[in-house]
Amino acid sequence: MTTPDVVAGQPQPPGTARGFTPEAARRDIPVLHRTVNGHPLVWLDNGATTQKPRQVIEALTAFYAAANSNIHRGAHTMAREATQMYEAGRAAVAEFLGAPSAESIVFTRGTTEAINLVAQSWGRANLGPGDDVLVPVLEHHANIVPWQRIAKETRARVVPVPLRPDGSVDQDAYADLLSARTRLVVVSHASNVLGTVPQVREMTALAHRYRAKVLVDGAQAVAHFPVDVTGLDADFYTFSGHKVYAPTGIGALYARPEILQAMAPWQSGGNMIESVSFDRTTYAPVPHRFEAGTGHISGVAGLLAALNWLTAFGRAAVADYETSLTAYAQQALAQVPGLELLGPAAGRIGVLTFTLPGRTPAEIADRLDGDGIAVRAGHHCAQPALAHYGLDAAARASLALYNTREEVDRLVASLLKLPQAA
Repeated sequence: MTTPDVVAGQPQPPGTARGFTPEAARRDIPVLHRTVNGHPLVWLDNGATTQKPRQVIEALTAFYAAANSNIHRGAHTMAREATQMYEAGRAAVAEFLGAPSAESIVFTRGTTEAINLVAQSWGRANLGPGDDVLVPVLEHHANIVPWQRIAKETRARVVPVPLRPDGSVDQDAYADLLSARTRLVVVSHASNVLGTVPQVREMTALAHRYRAKVLVDGAQAVAHFPVDVTGLDADFYTFSGHKVYAPTGIGALYARPEILQAMAPWQSGGNMIESVSFDRTTYAPVPHRFEAGTGHISGVAGLLAALNWLTAFGRAAVADYETSLTAYAQQALAQVPGLELLGPAAGRIGVLTFTLPGRTPAEIADRLDGDGIAVRAGHHCAQPALAHYGLDAAARASLALYNTREEVDRLVASLLKLPQAA
């Protein structure tokens, strides 16, 4: 391997897409070939984090083994190479999201940090007494709590947008809640607990009629279907690398360029400055002014490798497969007596949150784990969404491109073995 390839931390991008099959994807994922409690692992906790292909693992190893350097400020060869890789990662994220330029992409630790950045930088400057932030009930806590905190400081209001029984956002209620007071609408591109895919494009267009900005939480969306922030007309879009087969601790914020230019830095220190004296400090141009300190450089190498790995399969082919697998899983779970699947809205991603009478979610997850099947149990950091169904916890199986019908069958068979409640 030549030095530039090591610095890039990835194989060279293929000229044509690889033919997609779940088996082809599985061959690249080492952890899927282990056993748990004497059974082959079935990883159905993808909504929490996805497993990593060898290309990502090799990218991390290659960076630290042969290319480790800080970026931007070094004058030596390895610093230049690391900087080149880091900025290539930024360009790859921009292309992945359909963003107009790499300068509209800010690297963060993930979706949560990106939302907090917007809340503290844009929100602090633009929210005031009497202003409304509309937040659908289906949102993850990371897209609720930052707005509650900044609203308390600025005397703005966080206004919940209700759900329909099927888990979709009540669009009539949303339209009624929009007003001249609305400064911001935040919405998940896909729900981590219900699988719902809201009508983001239509919601954004309606919000813009009131001159409100829109932030889209794409953490659960980007791994499942193609995203085009330009087509969505989103003002902000966020995602986490570890949800899309990349390492933990790396993610990104897209912001419309003119908005990003007007935003003040949130965190301060090294890398985000242009010059410092005790009389005056000037900041680096965007996006660097929002990236204080040493970034997660190896994480960018892994993210770059992950995006290349995923896109090489063909995003449309992956989306079509996951849609068919989700439909199969819904039908298969219907065989389990008493099982109730939450949020049966059409067009969902492969997030299957359910309850069983007489069984706590923790009991369900523990019994499945005994058969080598990993699912999540709890409130899924979406307590208002569960409260909509009168629940405080549920079990969740979440699918990815490497899951198969055979694994769904194992899930159902394990659930059927659970002793029936009296």
